[in-house]
Order: sequence, then structure tokens, then C-alpha cells
Amino acid sequence: MFTRWMNRILVAVVAICASGTVGARADAADREIVSFRLTQWKAAHFDDAKTAKTNFETLKRIGCEAEQHRHDGHFDVRYRCAKWRSIALKSHDEAHQWERWLKAYGFETTHQH
Repeated sequence: MFTRWMNRILVAVVAICASGTVGARADAADREIVSFRLTQWKAAHFDDAKTAKTNFETLKRIGCEAEQHRHDGHFDVRYRCAKWRSIALKSHDEAHQWERWLKAYGFETTHQH
């Protein structure tokens, strides 16, 4: 159940990234701001290459350090974001989707309106 929920969140996150709604703090005058950081390395395990690659690319796109490895029949994505980063989103709902995804992956988050 958790994996299915995470996949739904990931699809929403990827759609947000693809739509170009992720922006720098400077662009954020009327937008929702989600700030995040993860100071220690963390790893996520995936059974398929496509999901691992999508997560890896999403983490890189939002400015995280990330590595991808395959071993023992699964894929690991290792990541961290030692300094606070921010993303500007068009709506409150998008901000909450990002917050849920980031928290599920172990990030500290703050959300400003």
C-alpha cells in the first residue's frame, strides 16, 4: 500500500517537474514555497529500473546529490541535500504533494504561503 501511494505521489511530482512549475525562490512572489533539506545520506530501494531512474532524476532536478546503483536484483538511489533548497509551486495542492513526497523520503520541510 505504501509503495502504491508513493508511486502516485511520484507521478504527481514528475508531472509538476515536467510542467516547469518548479522554480527558484526569486520567481516566487505569489507562489507556494516549499523548502527542504536532508543532511545525512539516505537510500531508497526500487524493484524496477524505470521507477529508480525517475526518482533519481527528480532528486537531481530539485538540486540534491544523488547516486544510483544496481545490485542483488534491485536498484538503490542514494541521496542527500545538505543545504536548504526551495521550490516555488503554483498552487497549495502542488505544494502539499511535494511536501508529502519529500517527507516520505526523509527530508525536513517547511511550507510558506
